[in-house]
Amino acid sequence: MIYVRGQRQDYDGWAQRGCSGWGFDDILPYFARVENYEGPAGPNVGTLPLTGVTERPVIGEAFIAAAEAAGHVRNPNYNSERQDGFGYYQVNQHNGRRVSAADAYLKPAMKRPNLSVRTRAHVLRVDLTDGRATGVTACIGNTEVRFSARAEVILAAGAVQTPQLLELSGIGDPAILSPLGLTVRHALPGVGANYIDHYCTRMNWRVKQPVTLNEQTRGWRLALSVAQYFAMRKGILTLGTGLIHGFVRTRPGLAGPDVQFFFMHASYANAAERKLDRQPGMTIGVTQLRPESRGTIHAVSPDHMAAPSIRPNFLATEEDRRVMIEGMKIARHVVEQPPMASFREVEMAPGPICRTDSDWLEFARTNGQTIYHICGTCRMGTDDMAVTDPELRVRGIAGLRVVDASVMPTIVSGNTQAAVFMIAEKGADLILAGGNA
Repeated sequence: MIYVRGQRQDYDGWAQRGCSGWGFDDILPYFARVENYEGPAGPNVGTLPLTGVTERPVIGEAFIAAAEAAGHVRNPNYNSERQDGFGYYQVNQHNGRRVSAADAYLKPAMKRPNLSVRTRAHVLRVDLTDGRATGVTACIGNTEVRFSARAEVILAAGAVQTPQLLELSGIGDPAILSPLGLTVRHALPGVGANYIDHYCTRMNWRVKQPVTLNEQTRGWRLALSVAQYFAMRKGILTLGTGLIHGFVRTRPGLAGPDVQFFFMHASYANAAERKLDRQPGMTIGVTQLRPESRGTIHAVSPDHMAAPSIRPNFLATEEDRRVMIEGMKIARHVVEQPPMASFREVEMAPGPICRTDSDWLEFARTNGQTIYHICGTCRMGTDDMAVTDPELRVRGIAGLRVVDASVMPTIVSGNTQAAVFMIAEKGADLILAGGNA
């Protein structure tokens, strides 16, 4: 539910890479079209309800005060001109409940005569005739069904499966397709390359007081929280994965923050299984905003049910390693400030034995995980490795566009869902303007 536009320079960077029409001033009206904000960041009256996190626990207020004591600013609206600082996240939520893209866009349109939704359908390939996309073939149950397109085919399968689907359709790098026995219908070497993602480490502390979700989500306390939610649509059941944000710069001279923090008054006993500790705890997720490392996502078989190979290549560059290390040091410094003294008991991970840069890097490598901000695998541009052009059309194939996170040339500075909503709004205009292109 976390909604972050990113920084102006993210989108201006896209324009400078040849993606005309995607600079910040160009795309700002599309953010306004998306956002219906209930709070001081308004008065946008778009389609997607947004609000600031309403829960303000005492430990959260202490954490923001600690950040201020460490020299950072309180920022109530990181989606304004300046992202730097600490405060509560903005979330796509209304009346205490998440509002998804389906809730905001699809459900209101379900009665339109020109809309048909088919569920439990798995697309097998894009059908091509003489260099033009003419439809898609999908598997519904045990039957292959072909859907013809009079105008265009729009792929929005996401940054993992859009490149895989293109490759299964014969569109991609011949060096990848041919060894798999896939017929090359159109050589496009950038498909599946330029995989970018946000890598996150989770630092956590034992808390002295019983004021965290670890104990509030068990037994009678949980029963009370459930009753509170259904009675008033308030309480801990309204929370997402981040309570408090922090956007910081790890060195002087940067145009904007390069690290993002996610503070939650909770800690995992097992992060992979999402099991909370039984004793009070708190966590800071630390992620580098603009990683340099690039990976790949490729089909591994002609079998459309076979999962693709995902190779993220995290922490591959010296800058990525440096930023992650410095970001974790800043997080520790904030928690060590006096406002957190009545809550902070002991650092559990990485723990006090972590002191050298080598220690920090080992912790990052061992404990870091994706936070599922995958993008870039069908990036737009004008060079030979670009998969889509600035109109989101697949280069060299008529009647085929991609409208999802895979078209991002570089990752944005924050959670990616806001940028995807914006891409969809602008993509809709491009489709309407394109006719039968």
